[in-house]
Amino acid sequence: MKNEPRELLNNMFSAAVDAAQPSRCIAPFLPPPPRGRTIVIGAGKASASMASALEKIWPGELTGMVVTRYGYAVQCDRIEIVEAAHPVPDINGLRGTQTMLDLVSGLTQDDLVICLMSGGASSLLSLPLDPLTLEEKKNINRALLTSGAAISEINCVRRHLSAVKGGRLAAACHPAQLLTLLISDVPGDSAVDIASGPTVADPSTCADALNIIRRYGIAMPLAAMQILESGAGESIKPGNPSLASSDYRIITAPQIALEAAAEVAKAAGIPCHILSDRIEGEARDVGKVMAGIALQVARRNQPFKAPCILLSGGETTVSVKGDGRGGRNVEFLLSLAIALEGEDGVHAIACDTDGVDGRDEIAGAFISPNTLDRAWKSRMNPQASLDNNDGHTFFGGLGDSVICGPTLTNVNDFRAVLVLPKSADHQQEN
Repeated sequence: MKNEPRELLNNMFSAAVDAAQPSRCIAPFLPPPPRGRTIVIGAGKASASMASALEKIWPGELTGMVVTRYGYAVQCDRIEIVEAAHPVPDINGLRGTQTMLDLVSGLTQDDLVICLMSGGASSLLSLPLDPLTLEEKKNINRALLTSGAAISEINCVRRHLSAVKGGRLAAACHPAQLLTLLISDVPGDSAVDIASGPTVADPSTCADALNIIRRYGIAMPLAAMQILESGAGESIKPGNPSLASSDYRIITAPQIALEAAAEVAKAAGIPCHILSDRIEGEARDVGKVMAGIALQVARRNQPFKAPCILLSGGETTVSVKGDGRGGRNVEFLLSLAIALEGEDGVHAIACDTDGVDGRDEIAGAFISPNTLDRAWKSRMNPQASLDNNDGHTFFGGLGDSVICGPTLTNVNDFRAVLVLPKSADHQQEN
């Protein structure tokens, strides 16, 4: 092996993030300039870096505005960058969304709208349908994010309570040409779920949203229930003529990032197996399952022979019960470490590719065979930390957090489990 385990895993994460940078992937998808105006709009954690990349190569005039997360702004000369709150919306996101609608009003067939969307846009595009207020929208977002619902379910509810999601932004651009460039952060790369689909048709219904709310017991304000029960929140459906001149392209996605990481492992002489780019479910449950696979490799050389790396992406969820500092990646890692019980030769990294796991400016963390032992010696209880959803405090206390700052992109979660052959000392002990 050419690298130490932590160095190798960190290099793989860096390669995954680099592969998803807009500057590397936006150019092949741009259309020719139109006869009329070119307006740029968009939202998401990568939207400012997408706007910057577009400005540098666009051959004609353009103007516009995108909304990104606080701390994710990139200098642009012709496109205004607005920063707003994520994951819980704020007034800047609401005002930015309204400005976006104003920018695309009154356009003609000769005009072109380029919409730049990436993960995080669902919270950043925060203009609710009347009579829902921003404060009510914030509370709904908090409830959705802690309910344990899958991202596709969360986005279904969002689409039916928004003034721009579920195809409504595309309808506002009509009759102009509309091209949406997407950086996927959702399992399966479904365009209707990326940013809750503001520029694509939505086949789901208000009834679907109501079923999700009831399934997870999510408390909703009266205004939201009235919107859903009356059908006033119905989204733009397939075949609607206002979408006739709208198209979209996915310019990068989780699979592309995983393949880039696998090349780093290959260069280090370690076989790498991409298990899936769309793993969902409770983060702690996924951790247990991944531990089971890693143990089968470590002890029986099935289904793969050690050394190897088990690579996966997707978006897990966390049903928050405690009051700790956590995110889905550190929740996964804590559960993984507990289930591995210090298995010799097993190391792992799990990070959010946007650089923020949960609400903390921490991407994720590492685990190693001595993680649990070091925790106990530091008087930290791993199971208690997991029960309190307190992964960041746990890994921060061990010095095992991954802190990289804003990556200016977002292709969801990155998980790599490295299984090395057992050491000679460990084999003799057994």
